[in-house]
Amino acid sequence: MKITGLKVYQVDLPLHEGNYSWSEGKSVEVFDSTVVVVETDAGFTGCGEVCPLGPVYLPAYAAGARTGLQELGPQLLGEDPTQLLKLNRTMDRVLKGHPYVKSAVDMACWDILGKVAGLPVCSLLGGRYGEDVVLYRAISQRPAAEMAENVAAYRAEGYRRFQLKVGGRPDDDIERIHAVREILEPEDKLVADANTGWLMHEAMRVVNAVRHVDVYIEQPCPSYEQCLSIRRNTTLPFVLDEVIDSVDAILKGAADGAMDVVNIKISKFGGLTKAKQARDLCVSLGIAMTIEDSWGGDIITAAISHLAHSTPTEYLFTSTDFNSYVTKSIADGAPQRVNGRMAASTEPGLGVIPKFDVLGDPVWEFRL
Repeated sequence: MKITGLKVYQVDLPLHEGNYSWSEGKSVEVFDSTVVVVETDAGFTGCGEVCPLGPVYLPAYAAGARTGLQELGPQLLGEDPTQLLKLNRTMDRVLKGHPYVKSAVDMACWDILGKVAGLPVCSLLGGRYGEDVVLYRAISQRPAAEMAENVAAYRAEGYRRFQLKVGGRPDDDIERIHAVREILEPEDKLVADANTGWLMHEAMRVVNAVRHVDVYIEQPCPSYEQCLSIRRNTTLPFVLDEVIDSVDAILKGAADGAMDVVNIKISKFGGLTKAKQARDLCVSLGIAMTIEDSWGGDIITAAISHLAHSTPTEYLFTSTDFNSYVTKSIADGAPQRVNGRMAASTEPGLGVIPKFDVLGDPVWEFRL
């Protein structure tokens, strides 16, 4: 089988809540997403998606994904989309770095592999665990009382795990953490995610002030070494995210005892192939995971659901349903949340069909 064509689409995904705010005053109102459709000489097609969280979160930005695909796409024509490791080696050879650019292509090829095998992608990623997977809700940074109200509303919808966007003024963040934890039940999980927003002295103030609160601390500072220093000065459970971008980073963190949970973002690793490698390594090391991506719509949510649903339940800390945050649907068949949980499709491949009337005309198209 050969890749005979790639089509690249751009689509805006507005938010239900109007905007999404996190550390250091960062905010996004509309997410710029890129969809890739891979075509083959056997009649199979697959779709993938990549959606950076704006240009100020990770070393990734939406226009860069499409520019990178303009460079990468023509060099993949004639490759076999079902040979995922070989395809990834080719992508890494012809385009150094820029893993997020490759993510949507890899995702689309998993979709094709599932259709060829007649199996859902989660079966190919290791098998389906349980009936569904647990979701968290990210709570955009607002005043403490407003964030507590948002948590209460989402809890009424069935969510039991919440990622509180902090990383602002320490006094405000301390208030936010206390206000939200007070309205939760003991079995609910609360993560205070600073998204690298604190200096070390600020992070120490916060972790000391909430040391008796049932809360996880996530990525308090920009660098691994800074986070490790905070980790060694608190007994609160610790999550690393932005600095976990490779197998090497996971191995180093495990050796240093730097975290209890890691966030595996599909595009940060370069697609499902490498995210699966990271996931399987964490299982071997006994590290729990949040399975997610930077952001996205229906296609990314489908990919997340397959990777999460094929993760042993005891190692899946939580996952997410990004398509519930946005107002626009770009594919049929995507997972939908039910009482704070979702399930991967049982259809072959990712189980989604792009809505080309929503996607419009491709911005780039490459053919043999």
